[in-house]
Amino acid sequence: MTIKEAYMAMQYFLEQFYDRTGSDDVGGLLGDMLLTDNEETMDSGIWNDWIEAVKKVKSEQ
Repeated sequence: MTIKEAYMAMQYFLEQFYDRTGSDDVGGLLGDMLLTDNEETMDSGIWNDWIEAVKKVKSEQ
């Protein structure tokens, strides 16, 4: 699975959680996570945070 595919899987997981709970916090996060036509996140810091999380998990394996 690529980093982008993993990101999209995480986004789908959070969308399902949001659909069940209606959490405003999760809804806001999902809005920031949306990918633009240029495949950039609405909040540019989100992608950087995601890459850091991936690096951390990979380094711990």
